[in-house]
Amino acid sequence: MKKQKNLFLSVGLTGVTVMLFAFGSIDRKVETVGKTDQIVADWERAKAYTLEYLNASTDEVINFKPTTEMRSFGQQMLHIAEANYGLGAAASGKTSPVAFGSLEKSDQYKTKASVTKVVMESYDFVIAAAKELNDEKLSEPVKVFNFDMTRELALGKVFEHQTHHRGQTTVYLRLKGITPPNEKLF
Repeated sequence: MKKQKNLFLSVGLTGVTVMLFAFGSIDRKVETVGKTDQIVADWERAKAYTLEYLNASTDEVINFKPTTEMRSFGQQMLHIAEANYGLGAAASGKTSPVAFGSLEKSDQYKTKASVTKVVMESYDFVIAAAKELNDEKLSEPVKVFNFDMTRELALGKVFEHQTHHRGQTTVYLRLKGITPPNEKLF
């Protein structure tokens, strides 16, 4: 019995030592990511995820409205693009190349290809603007819809906005019998 206890103790201590060494090694290999790098990485992931939604759609889905008073799938995506431009501009101090409301109300975005192009360009706008910000600039105050906040918080709000509206389009795809893309949290 004593030999068995010593064996368990020895195996247990060896296991703990190996785990501590392994976790210690992992910890030393993890690099600190700066705020800007993390913001850019999150936006690049969001862009890829939104593209998966657009790729899952069809021209029919682009123009589909679950009810007459709702936006179409394409209009939801165009709304995301407008906010990416408008709120991204407010957050970064850049000038938006698109007037708010102009995309969603335009008749030129009725195909999957045209919607995809302009939506991806809106993500490129935010990503390029975010890359120009450093920790000091991220902490600068800005006004968004008469709310005072930092540039970092404003970028977070526009990120939240695109996540919300992309999430709404999950239902549109399901109603058309299309399985939406898998979650992309990381």
